[in-house]
Amino acid sequence: MSIFSRFNDIIHSNINAMLEHAENPEKIIRLVIQEMEDTMVEVRTNAARTIADQKTLNRQLARLHDESAQWEQKAELALTKDREDLARAALAEKSLLQTAIEQLEKEAEAIENQLVGLNNDIGRLQAKLTEAKARKKSLDMRWQTTNSRLKVRGQLDDGRIDDAMVKFEYLERKMDTLEGRVEAHDLGRDRPLADEFVELAAQDAVEQELAELKKRIREKQTRE
Repeated sequence: MSIFSRFNDIIHSNINAMLEHAENPEKIIRLVIQEMEDTMVEVRTNAARTIADQKTLNRQLARLHDESAQWEQKAELALTKDREDLARAALAEKSLLQTAIEQLEKEAEAIENQLVGLNNDIGRLQAKLTEAKARKKSLDMRWQTTNSRLKVRGQLDDGRIDDAMVKFEYLERKMDTLEGRVEAHDLGRDRPLADEFVELAAQDAVEQELAELKKRIREKQTRE
């Protein structure tokens, strides 16, 4: 199982547990990002260790190749000196080294495959981490908005707003009553002298306008 797959298992397990306890999305996304960052550290640490192993293995391979080449040179030298026995022994040493080289090359191939897998895991995890951070702000805003709406709905449902409106209506009725009492004091009183003169002036203006209207109608009838 790759580290990325194991990470997915951890995340799904934690998220499912939080959802069962009705945890808020903001807390869940923080957990996801934290798990991603922790896993990224772990993956990079493993990659660094694997690269170090690869370098050590490459040095061992280089040394064994050098030793193998030296034994081959010794075998050639022995043959030029008519020492076939020494040449055979040198080639035997080279054969042993070749076996070790083949084994180390298999290990090197396995390490290379591990590095390819780790590189893929890091790339995928980095992409997911970038996406999660980009979406976190949007989720945070949606969570805050939802909480605000729930708070307003709660206030509407608990009756406090209705009670406040009832109090407003009571105050309005009380003001209507007070204003009615003020207006009642004016009932039956003589009209002020100034008001009567204003009314007379208004009547004169109406009479004058009526006379002018009659005059225009007569003139129109005469022309016809």
